[in-house]
Amino acid sequence: MNIVVLVKQVPDTWAERKLKDADATLDRASVDGLINELDEYAIEEGLQIAEAQRAAGNEAEVTILTMGPEKAAESIRKALSMGADKAVHLLDDGLAGSDGLSTSYALAQVLGQIGFDLVIAGSESTDARMGVMAAMLAERLGVPQVSLANKVEIDGTAIRIRRASEDGYFEVESTLPAVVSVVEKTNEPRYPSFKGIMAAKKKPVQTMSLADAGIDPALVGLGGAATEVVDHTQRPPRQAGTVVKDEGDGGAKVAEFLAAQKFI
Repeated sequence: MNIVVLVKQVPDTWAERKLKDADATLDRASVDGLINELDEYAIEEGLQIAEAQRAAGNEAEVTILTMGPEKAAESIRKALSMGADKAVHLLDDGLAGSDGLSTSYALAQVLGQIGFDLVIAGSESTDARMGVMAAMLAERLGVPQVSLANKVEIDGTAIRIRRASEDGYFEVESTLPAVVSVVEKTNEPRYPSFKGIMAAKKKPVQTMSLADAGIDPALVGLGGAATEVVDHTQRPPRQAGTVVKDEGDGGAKVAEFLAAQKFI
């Protein structure tokens, strides 16, 4: 089974993030990058599925697919140290500024070349928080998508997932090949071992350019984006809050404040 896990390097959520004045894109160079947290659950799910396939006597391989600048190689190596077998890095300056639509196009082009039985993604990224990549990829690839899974089972050419809801859960079934997105309750990502870190240095990482993947440069990057940021301002500094002194009428004062702010 050829399992491909999508991994995105994102800015550290604890760092102060900002947009660049020149083109209103996220300034990724100014903060540390790390694997998108929800993608770590996707990596773990891919590893567990591959282990189950091998235990059943079937061949299985986990490939990490990343689109991003050279700095994203750090996240690729961490994914490999967790246990993935190899990686593909879509790396080209022409990709800078791509939005969700153009990113899905670029990734679909790569997936069409490397092949897949199952594509696994996190439910969303912490920098964009769109949560639509799995759906867009499935549409472009012409395969089913099973989304927001907190449990995944593979049985031959069938994939079954469990999706939690407020009233219980739904069970969704499809056939492979397919695209699945997972949530944080799916599993507990493993920590890279020292052995895994050392082994990752020798695992193959294929770098692909726009030309290598057959990607039309006019459909990616800022020029190919279907969306744009037309204006942005720096978040104002945090101000001191309002202190209500209770002199027997504290409740009324709080109510008046909330009413003035249109909270009630």
